[in-house]
Amino acid sequence: MPHSLLRRAIPLGAAIAASALLLSACAAPASDADGGELVWSIEGANLAAGHMDPQVSQLDVSGMVQRAVLDSLVFQEDDGSFTAWLAKDWKVSDDSTEYTFILRDDVTFTDGEPFDAEAVKANFDRIVDPETESAQAASMMGADFYEGTEVVDEHTVTVRFSQPYAPFLQAASTPQLGFYSPAVLADSADQLKAGGPGITVGTGPYELTEYTPDQEIVYTRNDDYAWGPHGSKAPGVETLRVEIQPEASVRTGVIESGEADLASNIPPNLASGLGDGITVDSVEYPGLPYSLYLNEKYGVFADEKVRQAFARGIDVDAAVEEIFFGQFPRAWSVLGSTTPGYDAALEGEHPFDPEAAGALLDEAGWTARDSDGIRMKDGQRLSVRWIAWTPVPDDRKALANAIQSDLKKIGFEVVREELDPGAYNEQYEPKTFDLTDWGFSGVDPDFLRAHLHTDGFQNASQVTDPSVDALLDQAVASSDQTVRDDIYTQLQEWNAEYTAIVPLYSPSAITAVGERVGGLTYDLYGRPLFYDVSVG
Repeated sequence: MPHSLLRRAIPLGAAIAASALLLSACAAPASDADGGELVWSIEGANLAAGHMDPQVSQLDVSGMVQRAVLDSLVFQEDDGSFTAWLAKDWKVSDDSTEYTFILRDDVTFTDGEPFDAEAVKANFDRIVDPETESAQAASMMGADFYEGTEVVDEHTVTVRFSQPYAPFLQAASTPQLGFYSPAVLADSADQLKAGGPGITVGTGPYELTEYTPDQEIVYTRNDDYAWGPHGSKAPGVETLRVEIQPEASVRTGVIESGEADLASNIPPNLASGLGDGITVDSVEYPGLPYSLYLNEKYGVFADEKVRQAFARGIDVDAAVEEIFFGQFPRAWSVLGSTTPGYDAALEGEHPFDPEAAGALLDEAGWTARDSDGIRMKDGQRLSVRWIAWTPVPDDRKALANAIQSDLKKIGFEVVREELDPGAYNEQYEPKTFDLTDWGFSGVDPDFLRAHLHTDGFQNASQVTDPSVDALLDQAVASSDQTVRDDIYTQLQEWNAEYTAIVPLYSPSAITAVGERVGGLTYDLYGRPLFYDVSVG
């Protein structure tokens, strides 16, 4: 077995297939004993801040850990197709406004409640209920398009939309649309954000049995589990212990020492130096790359020339290559390169060009300079405020420093504020900032509707363009993939010129795996799946 292996991000389907093969080949043979404990080290810093419920939280980590508890109607394969899970069959109407699912009749929640059509309706109705305050999951349910879920019979359910809604099957495969026990929804729904034993109750391969906020989550095997993807039954590992360790150095330390069997979100600079017996796997996220969102309704970014100058004044290639050790590709579009509909023609279209950036700022009237070399116009400094959600990884801090340095050279000041979630939301909600940052994982490009539509719940740039709204509305309503791809190409080209969002790099899920682990697989986002896992 190799000392350590770090593979470059490769096309999504190939990466997942290779991951499964790699881990099966390199892992030590699993023990014949049916049991044991697997320790999984994760970042997880904000789970305790009301993010234990994937039906409400927008954080990827919420769905990542609660996938152990929450099953879905269908499973999405690495080629993008869908196979049976809690639904053993389904039919989509010709106009994609009705989805009818035939449910398994042998599934129970870990509290003994039956999984049936009423449970599906209760969960879906809860997600779209305004009192739930769901954003991402509600959007995935079609938001205003959702007309309701009809209980046809005990094990048949029809989900209806007011217009064609092509992305629904993909949404129905995610933990965000996974299922809680109806008893929990009836009695304890207000506690799901905080989560915990007896609260976070699903039909999954594990039951959440212990939870110490900001420290650990303990999942215990659901011995009755017999309805997983591909016929998976109860996992070979009895206890899945999730250690919450925000510091990357701690996560790498525990995987090297053997205190953990698995560690997620390993930064590239640490991944290449792990010790003997550790396999390191990298899968590029599909979705919206890690990007900067320029708020055009608040300050100087109202001027398109200023937005364009900002983007052209950053040497993204050099910063990404140096900071991420060549492991994360530079992003050119609002779709990552492994996302269906990605427009490769944008690669290299708007490279780093400080002279062009300076000329754009001159045209915009920012021609004077103050004593610090910052451009001035009508007595105002060309300064923007960047708010960032903590904790901020060291590599992103380094990237922010590089961006600030590049822009200062052309007379553009960037003041950065790292804020705790509460302070961040105080500025984010009223949009009293110039720019902010994040990446967003997703397989269907419909996630752009949340980021670019006038009514999008993550429209941090405050784009209000009827033509963009019309394209996003057409794309979500079309069941013709060729038509959808053409629309998303237009949207990518629009943003490249308009510069509402500045894509920087496409991150990968980098996971370090100890040699005791066998049978580990990943979902399309590079998140570990434990249906067939074992330890030896």
